[in-house]
Amino acid sequence: MVESDSIGEGTKIWHFAHVRQGSRIGRDCNIGKSVYIDTGAVVGDNVKIQNFVSVYQGVRIEDDVFVGPSATFTNDLYPRAFIWDQEHVSATRICRGASIGANATIICGITVGEYAMIGAGSVVAEDVPPYALILGNPGRQRGWVCRCGHRLNMILNDEGSRTLYRCSSCGRDVEIAKKA
Repeated sequence: MVESDSIGEGTKIWHFAHVRQGSRIGRDCNIGKSVYIDTGAVVGDNVKIQNFVSVYQGVRIEDDVFVGPSATFTNDLYPRAFIWDQEHVSATRICRGASIGANATIICGITVGEYAMIGAGSVVAEDVPPYALILGNPGRQRGWVCRCGHRLNMILNDEGSRTLYRCSSCGRDVEIAKKA
């Protein structure tokens, strides 16, 4: 069932998907089988959402994001079957280029930074910095990744407030801000 007010050109929506009125989906997206996109959910351009993902109200997915099969988003930090209203919705932001692995759970109210990678099965309950690699339950940072998705290991410069890495896979230089 597709009711959305806004689905961008070139977007493909597979069977058994449910897209609610008031949601927005950008251009050139691929929305997999049995995906649910709730009222008020926002999906950017060139996003791939694999099968069996629910994108609830309050979730904003920016451009070029990959969401693996059966990944889970939440939108209520204090869920009760007998108490619910709009005030319970807690916003979640998935920034440009991030990847979320299969069966990962993203607890609401956080931001996953640009080009971050969340490993399969991870449970993420805290903000994720750009380019961070998050693995496990609970999700913990285990390194950094390049825009191409490969782990960053080669340090070119580690002075001041930033570390400069070079990706051994694609050759791109990536600058990572150090924690304050």
